[in-house]
Amino acid sequence: MSLHGSNVTVMRCAWVATIAVLTLGVIACGDVARDDGGPIAEWREYGGDKGGLRYSPLDQIHTGNVDDLEVAWKYHHGDFSDGSGEYARTSFQATPIAVRDSLYFCTAYNRVIALDAETGDERWGFDPGLRAKRGEGPYPLTCRGVAYWEASADANERCARRIFTGTRDSELIALDAETGEPCRGFGEAGRVALREGIGEAPPWEYYPTSPPLVVRDVVVIGALVADNLRVDAPSGVVRAFDVRSGALRWAWDPVPPDWQSEVDDEGEGGRNYHAGTPNVWSILSGDEARGLIFVPTGNPAPDLYGGQRAGIDHYGSSTVALDAETGEVAWHFQTVHHDVWDYDVASQPTLFEIPGVGGGTAGVAQATKMGHVFLLDRETGVPLYPVEERPVPQGGIAGEVLSPTQPFPTHPPPLHPATLTPDEAWGFTPIDRADCAEKLARYRSEGIFTPPTREGSVQFPGSAGGMNWGGIAIDPLKGLLFTNQIHAPMVTQILPRTEYEKLDASEVAYPNEAYPMEGTPYGVRRFALLSNFGAPCNAPPWGTLTAVDLRSGEVRWSSTLGTTRDMAPFPMWLSLGAPNLGGAVVTAGGVVFIGATTDKFFRGFSVETGEEIFRRRIPFTASANPITYRLRREARQFIVIAAGGHGWSEPGDALIAYALP
Repeated sequence: MSLHGSNVTVMRCAWVATIAVLTLGVIACGDVARDDGGPIAEWREYGGDKGGLRYSPLDQIHTGNVDDLEVAWKYHHGDFSDGSGEYARTSFQATPIAVRDSLYFCTAYNRVIALDAETGDERWGFDPGLRAKRGEGPYPLTCRGVAYWEASADANERCARRIFTGTRDSELIALDAETGEPCRGFGEAGRVALREGIGEAPPWEYYPTSPPLVVRDVVVIGALVADNLRVDAPSGVVRAFDVRSGALRWAWDPVPPDWQSEVDDEGEGGRNYHAGTPNVWSILSGDEARGLIFVPTGNPAPDLYGGQRAGIDHYGSSTVALDAETGEVAWHFQTVHHDVWDYDVASQPTLFEIPGVGGGTAGVAQATKMGHVFLLDRETGVPLYPVEERPVPQGGIAGEVLSPTQPFPTHPPPLHPATLTPDEAWGFTPIDRADCAEKLARYRSEGIFTPPTREGSVQFPGSAGGMNWGGIAIDPLKGLLFTNQIHAPMVTQILPRTEYEKLDASEVAYPNEAYPMEGTPYGVRRFALLSNFGAPCNAPPWGTLTAVDLRSGEVRWSSTLGTTRDMAPFPMWLSLGAPNLGGAVVTAGGVVFIGATTDKFFRGFSVETGEEIFRRRIPFTASANPITYRLRREARQFIVIAAGGHGWSEPGDALIAYALP
């Protein structure tokens, strides 16, 4: 474990200035040409803009020179742990923001750090004094990002520019963007407590992991609620606070419209909001002009058994549009009815407006773990293209009431295979292929939306996706959508309470999971469907990067993403694709950049062809979203990625910037 260290490595071409052809706006280093005449752009929001487009107009780096990128600087923040000591395991998943000349990000211990965006030198660091660092709970510590707000472009008073962050101590903190000092007029000495009204819960069961969102002078935040623990889990309430004072402006308690929300200051256990409602753990989007906030919801508690929900999943697994002034629901679209697969909406709703897509209507693209992408009208939530309600398998466990149909998009059609049968079993040899075929015959496998059962049901795609919180990137000029996916099956097995309680703890170590689902008659086991050689039972690729033409709805290309390196010993380093968490950024230079994979590489792909045209070895896996920026006319374009591991890989602490010489 390493704490609170810093080390900046700056690499520059020492003789670049001696051959600069400034009159032409071109600088040469060796035989690499760099055009300084193009656009400049910041990266002010987690997804580039409030709509999460993950697109940059920058083109200094392009397909012709991307392989000349070199490390410009590295920063090591020191906040990481493998979980073997007194602190919990960490995962550095932060996506920084670039504003003016500074880069802002958070660490797994919720420190917020500001760097010089061009040199990587530290400007300030804020330590919240995190109390909840211990190793309890099923998830590694993480913080995916921070949010920015400014009073006006020329304001000079203290805290006129602010950084907002949420912590594992369930606090929302406002910091002066210039100094890192807490904004004293915000809440109590710069902090707002987020546990008021959600009921009793240990620190690891409820806390924000994704960045807040600022829209129309309110800062909006949701929180993670640990999966499958109990029926009366903490509320999934989403709250908006005044961006200056921290006063609560509104709270959206995601209960069905005809239910009365529990609002009682003296409520049992300090609960003001309804227990077990769908939570909002992923990334929010906003439309300033329309005054709308777009919320991706998870499942009500517990995720994998819904026999006692009584309709509380009305807003579950949905995209919900909220009024930024009042928190009232403008519309909602449900991607899964009565979700018992943990197919919660993990991806940020992505706002677009592209001629030829939906008649040029302002839209929302919602990617899901099922490999489905729904294109919705931004003002009404009505699909821009037909969505079909199709019959799905029935006959789950006793007490469950399944939806007879599920929504399937037609434009684009589903991007992930929907079936995995014994005939489709895969293996390196006849031995492991036969093992997979036997397992697929043993478990119920009737395609996507096969319900969880007592004997065990194949879930394909698994609960990690398809697509996950890395989301999608859209090139609005070309009308192309880019997304990475996992292709790996799982098995979900519902156990009667008495059988669940007999489980040996040694049988359920990650990636074999077990959850109590207290308050129901059942517990649950969930595990990856692997062969006796340890590989997924479906044919590769096990990770892909796909480009979709939004105008036609057709797949333009799909490329293998990742290798077995760092998961398998040499010489079994094969280009079969890899599990991946994190997302991509697309640039006007025609390159899609992505980390995400379980191998330690950062990659770039051609927008037009899907060819891998850039690859660099990195010190840890990059389970994060990259960003790009160019802040001055004479400056370089930078590509920055956080490399800090995940639950399945070595934890780390590297923020790496690439640029042309």
